[in-house]
Amino acid sequence: MTRRNLVQAAAAGTTGAFLASNPAAAGVWNRPCGRRKIGLTPEERAAPYARFMKPAVDPPQPHVPAAIAAGPTPASLIPSRRRLADDIHTPGYSPVETGYGQLPTGEVWVACLTDMPGVTPVMWEWWFAWHSRESGRYKLWHPEAHAYAALRTNRSERLPLREQFVSNTSYVDEIIGGHLDQLAITFREPARFGIDTGRFDGVAICGTVGTAFVPVDVGILCHQVRATPNGSEMRSRFYLNVPGTRAYDPVGAACAFQRGISLPRSMVFDRRFGAALLRHCGEEMNHLAGFLPELYWEFG
Repeated sequence: MTRRNLVQAAAAGTTGAFLASNPAAAGVWNRPCGRRKIGLTPEERAAPYARFMKPAVDPPQPHVPAAIAAGPTPASLIPSRRRLADDIHTPGYSPVETGYGQLPTGEVWVACLTDMPGVTPVMWEWWFAWHSRESGRYKLWHPEAHAYAALRTNRSERLPLREQFVSNTSYVDEIIGGHLDQLAITFREPARFGIDTGRFDGVAICGTVGTAFVPVDVGILCHQVRATPNGSEMRSRFYLNVPGTRAYDPVGAACAFQRGISLPRSMVFDRRFGAALLRHCGEEMNHLAGFLPELYWEFG
């Protein structure tokens, strides 16, 4: 049995066991969980934010395809995961701000720098509190790759921004490198990764990344957004092949099955996926930054 088969069997077995022991929860299979679709549904097109939906994603900033064309970053230039906080705390720039590569530990690393004129750090904090509540909002971010989004817990929008998404899980279906991934992103306080946001003028959005249908994590991410004279800049960092677990969410797993399971292409990420993730990150961050100020002032 392959690792893909094991994941599929574990997901089906874990969810099935829960539903068998909790008959009242079995109705989740018949409960609308939202559907996966690239592009807005008729209902989403009627939403007031639909006018911000573009037919195609904006290209990444030029240094992103240049970094991909240059090939993997040498391992000697990649900060270890233990040095993530030092990297984020750097007042200037690290030796490599945009690139991808693999450490001797097997961890795949991705870094992406995005300049965002006219955007403030708080706008990004608001975005992470706002967008996962509806798939249509999430699709604005990357109209060619984002297909579904939902939160484990829809918390009150009256809460402070960070309390709406930190320690909450966002379930997203998105296409990266031509493959549909069903992900569970659990946002965490930056301090969990040793990051002190008091050391820079901005915010940090950090978390763990896993599969939507089993409580297994596969990596970590952190987006630092710091103020610049003309707006702000985002310094994104990803470390993959970092195994972990999270609390099991049977409803989230059942909804993932209901949408149609898309198994991971592999249980181990390689540098090719790192390059695809770098392009995806460069596209979505630059795309959203182009209209985030207007979106924020209308809905924030």
